[in-house]
Amino acid sequence: MQHRTTVASLAGALALSALAIPGTAQADDASGDIRITKVVVNGGKDIALGTTDVKTFTIAVTATDDSGILTGNTFPILWHTPLPNGGYYGLVIPTDIAGTCVRQSVTTTTCTHTLKINPRIHPQDNTTAGTWTVRTHVQANDGDYLTKNSAGKAKVLRNSRLTVNASPEPVKKNGTITVTGALTRANWSTYKYGGYTKQPVKLQFRTKGTSTYKTLKTVTTDSKGLLKTTTKATADGYFRYSFAGTSTTPAVTTAGDYVDVK
Repeated sequence: MQHRTTVASLAGALALSALAIPGTAQADDASGDIRITKVVVNGGKDIALGTTDVKTFTIAVTATDDSGILTGNTFPILWHTPLPNGGYYGLVIPTDIAGTCVRQSVTTTTCTHTLKINPRIHPQDNTTAGTWTVRTHVQANDGDYLTKNSAGKAKVLRNSRLTVNASPEPVKKNGTITVTGALTRANWSTYKYGGYTKQPVKLQFRTKGTSTYKTLKTVTTDSKGLLKTTTKATADGYFRYSFAGTSTTPAVTTAGDYVDVK
């Protein structure tokens, strides 16, 4: 792996988090009957990360204990790969220590923290695209605590872009339409967008005056991520390309490109 920023241990990275995440970085630790009942990252949506923009997202941790939850001690982190020294390859930490905590009941509280992921620091390289893990600590008013290394999951994906162009415009009825485009995705090593090769992309059409797109065919991107196909012009309407996404790259669909049929 190409290390740009490797965090050897949480203690070294954040001395102030020693209480929140004690001991060896990858070990679970618990005392008492406190439980983590729910962890939600980015509102349940995937995190699509490009090449320049810093993404701000949240991690909400819900915990329960018969004595109630002690607030200000959750401090969730998002990590990708554990290292032998107890640290992580790919690590995102909260920008707010205490978070915002809302008591759901006498026993249950949800604490929400804000985090920022920078494509030039946190993903390390393209190998970290995919599933990341949430580690967090919770503590109860009676002293019970739980540190869980795998409390939740989230997808951090290489942002995708897709274009479409249908021509000629206008075209005679039953004439040939050529639809071109390109599927690209963020490269976290070069900080540029590159072609996503050998990927199936659907060509879809919506007749003018209707609201539903229908799939005409599936086109595969070439060695540069380019798309090109032909179809017959049967009616005025909109052509678009739609990519379903992969485990490392989010789905993306273009806006419709209107073609006037004479």
